Amino acid sequence: MKLAAVLTTISLAAARPGVFQLVWQAGPMVKFVMLLLLFFSVFSWAIIGTKYFQVRRAKRESEKFLDAFWAGDSLEQVYTATKRLHATPLVYVFQAGYQELNRIREQRKKSGPNPGAADLPKVELLGVENVARALRQATTSEVNRLTRFLPFLATPGSTAPFIGLFGTVWGIMTSFQDLATQHSAGLDVVAPGISEALIATAAGLAAAIPAVVAYNFYLSRIRVLSSELDNFSAEFLNIVERHFMKKI
Repeated sequence: MKLAAVLTTISLAAARPGVFQLVWQAGPMVKFVMLLLLFFSVFSWAIIGTKYFQVRRAKRESEKFLDAFWAGDSLEQVYTATKRLHATPLVYVFQAGYQELNRIREQRKKSGPNPGAADLPKVELLGVENVARALRQATTSEVNRLTRFLPFLATPGSTAPFIGLFGTVWGIMTSFQDLATQHSAGLDVVAPGISEALIATAAGLAAAIPAVVAYNFYLSRIRVLSSELDNFSAEFLNIVERHFMKKI
């Protein structure tokens, strides 16, 4: 008897359709929902992988840049030494401020003699504002670059479960419509259709959960990088005010 029960269980497990077979046997609407969820999932994982390497390189090169910046004897030396760093946003913010500072120097040289003591505070204030504006613009541009494509992860995170639920409801509704045309009303009639429909809900959750986790993770990492940009901009502006503006 035990052997017969084991053989019966094995035969039922072998006859049980797999996931891919259930998807293949699903109706057109459920297949469309599955294709849509597959697109969301593939694109989400592509963004997750890209952002992983982007944020990782940005963090690693930011540490190298800060070491070179504080160890440098002059801004010119730092500018030359950090040209090979391309992944960290700190480099582009520094370059924007440094180039604006050089632009102010060139304009002062072309304007002739140094301004009088009465006009010196106004000239210094204007130069500081120009450098601060360049730093803000570069910071905004770099934050936008880091967050590019990241909002897409919020789309499958919020909509994929509902898309999968729609496919499930549609599949169950189709199963009950087919049930009305059958002479028997046993569970074996509606079970295959319901199983096919429930796969859409599982696919929706499979697409949504990684997207939500990755979105929150990378958003927190980018906030840290954004804070580093703001802190560096403030430090750079202080250096410009203390050591450069009065010498220009």
